[in-house]
Amino acid sequence: MRPLHTLARHFSTAANLPKIPYKHRPRALREARQALTDYLHSTKSLPFTFADLIARNSPSSLSDLISPLDFSSPSDFSRTLHKHLRYHPINEFEFFFESIGINHREIDAFLPRRKFFLSEDRRCLEAACALYGFGFSWNRLGELYREQASIFSRTQEELSSRLCELKNGGFSSDMVIAICFTFPRLLIAEGCEFDALFDDLKRLLLDAGLESSVEANVDSWCKVCRTIRLFYELGFEEGSVRNSIIRCIGLFLGCPEEVLVQKVSYFSRFGVCNREVGSLFLHRPEVLGLDLETPAISVVGLLKHFGLSAAELEDVSRNYPHVLGRSRMANLPQITRAMNLHIWFLSRMREGDHELLASYVMSEHDADLDKGYMESLVKIKSSRCCVHSMSKLNFLHGIGFGENALTIWVLANVHGSSSELQERFNCLLRLGIEFWKLCRMISSCPRLLSQRPETLEQKVNFLRNEMGSSLDYLDIFPAFLCFDLENRIRPRYSLHMWLVKNGLCARSYTFASIIATSEKKYMARLYRIHPAIVKIWLEHFSCKRI
Repeated sequence: MRPLHTLARHFSTAANLPKIPYKHRPRALREARQALTDYLHSTKSLPFTFADLIARNSPSSLSDLISPLDFSSPSDFSRTLHKHLRYHPINEFEFFFESIGINHREIDAFLPRRKFFLSEDRRCLEAACALYGFGFSWNRLGELYREQASIFSRTQEELSSRLCELKNGGFSSDMVIAICFTFPRLLIAEGCEFDALFDDLKRLLLDAGLESSVEANVDSWCKVCRTIRLFYELGFEEGSVRNSIIRCIGLFLGCPEEVLVQKVSYFSRFGVCNREVGSLFLHRPEVLGLDLETPAISVVGLLKHFGLSAAELEDVSRNYPHVLGRSRMANLPQITRAMNLHIWFLSRMREGDHELLASYVMSEHDADLDKGYMESLVKIKSSRCCVHSMSKLNFLHGIGFGENALTIWVLANVHGSSSELQERFNCLLRLGIEFWKLCRMISSCPRLLSQRPETLEQKVNFLRNEMGSSLDYLDIFPAFLCFDLENRIRPRYSLHMWLVKNGLCARSYTFASIIATSEKKYMARLYRIHPAIVKIWLEHFSCKRI
């Protein structure tokens, strides 16, 4: 039985041949491969091996080649193909790039300008031939081209010399190929840029004695190399991690690659830099074995388990009621950020208290089950807009809100889809509002998330640049973001500044009292200052000018 990916390629290619009867399509493609091989080998003087590799690994390009040809006489199709190739030159780079593993739909982005024949850029083909001759899979060379296209501008001698240099360092051929797939710039690196990474790899791949525990094939060594590369992506410099990783590389390799990526994503959500996450892994690799997704937690119970005193727990309950109740372990990073405890929590983990997380079990007395929340949840699940509401609820849990009545109240007062809410939330974070302050603002004034990102940005910029206030003021008066900028905030603030400038404002008014006061009370205030101020307001400042 053929592999699924082979069948998929066959059917996707066959679907592009409407003029060829279904039963003749395999034969048409087979004859097309043979004709292309003959063309590249006999006419273009490519070695047969490489001509055959290009023809066998470019089914979509072959399909495009033969789709407009007449197939009314199957016995003459081969001759028709050869004649077509003789009088209709093809863009050989399309077939070459598809054959080395670049998706046919993306090839246009890689095609050289004003070049159609491989003979016009011999180095590209020669580089591929040199790599293939060393043992690289032909249809995976596209991975190298995507990452470092300049590799394919090197001569055969330069590439062969670098590959031999790597192999002479003690690596097996499979190791060298895996190293190049993972760190393709090693094929073109010079001097110290090469040495630091080379020394790391020698220490980790050879001195750690992994040969006995890693299968002797390219894919297995690629997994090892990608694990090493992960730490560079987390901010560690090449040449600086070998002594730290070698102590626990067995634990890293025992962790499936997708799980390792998930753990990086999880701890990154604590709002720390990537290097801090990598440092945690190096100091406490045992965290890779923790289940950080499925367990249910009691927020207060977990904080108590980690050593918060009764007074500190009381402060949490008073200042951050929106996080209380139950939640999932998957939301823990955002929960701690919503309480401004994320740095403390991650520090405890690094100091060895990850064992507390592993030993935590939610018991009956600290389950914190909110009956009001559960009753509301039942109603939501039975409502007509269940999917929409649950998606919004999951967004709130995902930014640290717990399973409590306050969360349900916030849910009822925010408008928009979960993706729109996330976009607005991210916008306010980008504008500089701290995560924990923003969550507290939402818990007291949910409507601020019901506005478009550009509207929020305009109001924040007005607050900072024209009113001269800091973002901390939003923590005191979050409703500022709910009022209309052009119809309410700007005209009232402008009048206030005019009154102050002309010495007509006997009292000092806060921004909140200027903006949040109802229209009726605001007009009465202006009248008390001076009856003529009402007319000035209506004629020069109000959006409802007479």
